[in-house]
Amino acid sequence: MNLLIVDDEKEIGTFLSHLFSLKGFTVHKAVSANEFYQIDFTSHIFHAAMIDIKLPDGSGLALLKHLKKQQPRCQVLIMTGYSTIKTAVEAMKLGASDYIEKPFDDIEVLEKQVETLLKRTQSANPPYIHKLAKEAGMLIGKSPAMNQLVETTWKVAQKSVNVLIEGETGTGKEVLSRFIHLASPRRDDPFIGINCGAISESLLESELFGHERGAFTGATQQRKGFFEIAGSGTLFLDEIAEASSSIQVKLLRVLETREFMRVGSSQTLQTNARLVAATNDNLQQAVDNRTFREDLFYRLNVVTLELPALRERKEDIPLLIHHFIERNGQQSITFSPAALDKLLSYDWPGNIRELSNVVTRTLTFADQDSDISADDIVLSSCSPALISKAEKPSLNTTNHLKQWRNEKLADFNASNKINLENVLTEIKQLETDIGKEMVQQALQNTFGNRNEAAKRLHISMRKLRYLLNEKNKTDVKKS
Repeated sequence: MNLLIVDDEKEIGTFLSHLFSLKGFTVHKAVSANEFYQIDFTSHIFHAAMIDIKLPDGSGLALLKHLKKQQPRCQVLIMTGYSTIKTAVEAMKLGASDYIEKPFDDIEVLEKQVETLLKRTQSANPPYIHKLAKEAGMLIGKSPAMNQLVETTWKVAQKSVNVLIEGETGTGKEVLSRFIHLASPRRDDPFIGINCGAISESLLESELFGHERGAFTGATQQRKGFFEIAGSGTLFLDEIAEASSSIQVKLLRVLETREFMRVGSSQTLQTNARLVAATNDNLQQAVDNRTFREDLFYRLNVVTLELPALRERKEDIPLLIHHFIERNGQQSITFSPAALDKLLSYDWPGNIRELSNVVTRTLTFADQDSDISADDIVLSSCSPALISKAEKPSLNTTNHLKQWRNEKLADFNASNKINLENVLTEIKQLETDIGKEMVQQALQNTFGNRNEAAKRLHISMRKLRYLLNEKNKTDVKKS
């Protein structure tokens, strides 16, 4: 086996050369980018390479690109310091197989990583990766963007680093987080998911960290939190941008110290859970707007994976439709070319979730052995033009408000007096009624997707639940 080592620190190069020569490798060393580029890659075939990402006369990323272009099958291990881990992840996107942090604290780990690169066991084969994706509920499809994402995700899953998943609503962020868990060494430990925007601040704290008996009204017994239950598994925090400032502080402490306390307790507990967070929002913008802590953002943002929107991977729509048909057990039903054209020409603002809803609704009303036509498909009424209309007061509502106002003014002019407190109470009730109507309309347009409805109405999840009479008013003040 031929091994290439590129590192400007001669002592490290000499040590690695000696280590792997004893294990039967034929080692070639380079101490600079210039020396690397002088290698004749047509006569020197390398099975593996170890490249330092920072060289005095060049970039390790540039060397990686050159090597993968010359010898695509060469397995590359990037050597990096902790401060350049994000760059190492970028290297993995460019074709590196793995990375290791310097200095090397455990030589056995280094040896194992190199040996693993060369073995290329079944677990690294595409069929196995597709099997895990299917187990997680994900269909990879033919899209180059999606295949590149899955390849990068597979590599990242092997590492115990925090991951931030970004993407529009309905793109499958929780599904991708499950794939990370299944593809990682933690797969035999628990996977726990929680939506930070769907739970009030006080309840979210208890859910994450647990509580002691008597910690608050209703706490009749001790309860473990998700960090404790997850153990060495994976904890998925969806809609992380909705977490309150108080929860953000507590999450930061856990990520920095791996320690937490149950609500109402002074005992410190340890956690080894891996954190995967997701958001529909732009967290960097939230940091700039001072609605999200910058230090927590950097802790979460060790690796960022961005899911493509469905409109960016339309070649996968036929495969997804077939998947939904099989899932519903209605394989005898087919979609006509005209029906497929209608689905392919739509922009899918709700992404895969919306496609799933449309296909499921179409199948519900279809007869067995039928061929779905374009007329059988009812697409969402939530196109941009219709959204703006749906989320404004209807003409009837506007007329009702004008009529109510005119009646109150007429009463005041007739008697020259009026009970203003009663009028203000009625206004508050009207505000609540109209708000509820808006929320219900938005939910109808988003097929019941509350996160998307709240986003389109420019309100928080807490405010949405309050308007639906699902939360008390104190929670709204906090939001």
